Amino acid sequence: MELRHLLYFKTVAEELHFTKAAAKLFISQPPLSRQIKELEEELAVQLFTRDNKRVTLTDAGKYFKAEADTIFARLEESKSIVRQIHLSVSGELKIGYISSVYQSYLAEILKAMRKEFPHIKTGLFELPTISQIEALEQGKLDVGILRAPVISEKLIVKTLFFDPFIVVIPFSTEKFNTNEELAVFLEKSPFIFFNKEFAPHYNHKLLEICQRMQFTPDITHEANNVHSILQLVEAGLGVSILPLSLKKQYEHLKISFIELTDIPVNTEVVVAYKQTNRNPALKWFVEHYSNTKG
Repeated sequence: MELRHLLYFKTVAEELHFTKAAAKLFISQPPLSRQIKELEEELAVQLFTRDNKRVTLTDAGKYFKAEADTIFARLEESKSIVRQIHLSVSGELKIGYISSVYQSYLAEILKAMRKEFPHIKTGLFELPTISQIEALEQGKLDVGILRAPVISEKLIVKTLFFDPFIVVIPFSTEKFNTNEELAVFLEKSPFIFFNKEFAPHYNHKLLEICQRMQFTPDITHEANNVHSILQLVEAGLGVSILPLSLKKQYEHLKISFIELTDIPVNTEVVVAYKQTNRNPALKWFVEHYSNTKG
């Protein structure tokens, strides 16, 4: 059985008229009749009932038509997928992100991208900025959501938003009317922060904020992701200073957020990708994710 046998059968089954089916297939009627006869002989069934007035499908023919329709529909889908692969709109888009970004925005964009590129797969990798830069340069990631500075001649970097900082402490009803009162409290508290080697620039931001508040932090615990830091704070093991945008994501925890006033220190969240990457899905992701706000 060849694909042409299925095509000829499907056309006759749709037209229920050999002459019209032959015209639609751009062949004469006798060869078409022979092809249908060959198919029936191979299947050892009668697919059509013929008389001088009309052509009808047998029960076996009706079943076989449904199967043939499914096969041709699957072929059309396969052709579409092949074209998409050729145009680089299928395959996998590998996305890096840091733990300290509000991930709901990322989820919203991925849902929208699924509608635009239904056959693309996404790989998500939570990595620090330093690791993301290296992976992007080596082509192991297609795009990264990270924090500036991103020093690389191979990458295009676009600003997403500027994120101020906020103090995070175990749940408390205590009020601090001034930065001076808050500084006294923080100076006496153990700090939980990112590992210096893991996030050196981020670590510098913490020190800058503390210096502006005129104290040196006692960094007692270090972690390599924001989830661990917040769990330690919730457990009462210390305090931390983190990006304000995280407040939306972790308001369910038993912790208190205290905004810093009159301290103009922030961190820049950026998206980065390799200039030579021409994947249309990458272009779509960057354009749409860049329109979100932290």
